[in-house]
Amino acid sequence: MKAFKKALQGLRQQVRDSRAPAGASVSAAPPAEPEPDFRQLFRDVKPVKPDDRHASPRPKPSPHPRRRHQHGQTSETVQQALLQQMVGWFEPAEIDAHFARPGMPSATLKKLRAGFWPVTRQLDLHGCDRYQAQDALALFLHQARRHGPCVRVIHGKGFGSNGQPVLKRMVRAWLKHHPDVLAFCEAGETMGGAGALLVLLRREHAP
Repeated sequence: MKAFKKALQGLRQQVRDSRAPAGASVSAAPPAEPEPDFRQLFRDVKPVKPDDRHASPRPKPSPHPRRRHQHGQTSETVQQALLQQMVGWFEPAEIDAHFARPGMPSATLKKLRAGFWPVTRQLDLHGCDRYQAQDALALFLHQARRHGPCVRVIHGKGFGSNGQPVLKRMVRAWLKHHPDVLAFCEAGETMGGAGALLVLLRREHAP
């Protein structure tokens, strides 16, 4: 057994010798470079003399978000001029005294003025700006269909907006484009006259 091991070791040595190229000598690994001496590297650096100044700590940022830039307040005259321009962009200049959707019978407006359909609900928009009025009117029309086809909307005659019927014009334009409004006309003098409308709504289908 020992003779076999010696023969095996001899074969391994012969294989190693055959793999090494002729005349090649095994060289030792290059020595590692020494660490740099930082004192020698920065020997020309001169330290800054202290100036004895007090360094105040920087304020910490606020955890609350910054408010957006707020524009200055404009005068009432400028506001009215801008509002009239905006009305011209989104609402027609004319004021419709009555409206009937295409396809409605010709006698619809006559019956609406005569009170053929009783008024079941009423909405008063006095004191609302255009945004509040639009929201209130949309909700009112959605809920009023459950109670009856005819409602009254009071928008005023508009003399509170520098003599211009701004809300009066807007409300009538909104009603014309509302899908549930079939017709409207100005109410009689005892019910508000030109400052109110009788509105005929599409009937809600029973579930």
